[in-house]
Amino acid sequence: MGSPPFSVTHELGGWTLLWVRLELLPGAEEALAELRREVAGRARAEHGPEGLPSDPTVAAVRSLFRAAGVDPSRYRPSSEALLRRLLKGEELPAIHPIVDLINCLSVSLAVPIGAVREGSFAAPVTLRAGRPGETYESLRGPFNLEGKPLLADSEGPFGTPITDSQRVKVTDETRAAWLALYLPTGVVRPERAERELQSLLAKAPVAKLEATGIST
Repeated sequence: MGSPPFSVTHELGGWTLLWVRLELLPGAEEALAELRREVAGRARAEHGPEGLPSDPTVAAVRSLFRAAGVDPSRYRPSSEALLRRLLKGEELPAIHPIVDLINCLSVSLAVPIGAVREGSFAAPVTLRAGRPGETYESLRGPFNLEGKPLLADSEGPFGTPITDSQRVKVTDETRAAWLALYLPTGVVRPERAERELQSLLAKAPVAKLEATGIST
């Protein structure tokens, strides 16, 4: 793996970003449904709701949130929020094949993953903390970005490891997207993350892995 095919600057330490370009493939819906069930079942077997914060990866991501200036118990990393819902008995929903795959990967690795529709952002990209007064329209509605780790381009912030923006979200028409895997450096290695993605794709070939890159 080399660098992504666009410029990325890190103003926050401790994060390694694995960038992956996926192109949607037709079919495999039944295999994807089975994969969602398998990943959810494995997560329930591996984690307990009381022990989740002490999981090394979960704890590392929470520490990086605090370093950026945000309380991870108030604004949970998307991966931890997913895991908590599964441990309460909920299932991984069917949304879009690429999004479903991302959710499976996020649960498997316990790291947040952003989904950026191809063509919706422009280099250079910066990983930084949100500034006072910064907001965007997120998948949850208006979202205060101050102190949150975020990705920004020349138009401004477009993603966080909490919730992405409406500007870059995957839609029903999306056929290609970039994933941004927020990996705590030294805790989850990019090679492991890519192997897990390849393993999931072997079970449910809903997309083709077109490119990967690492920024630190």
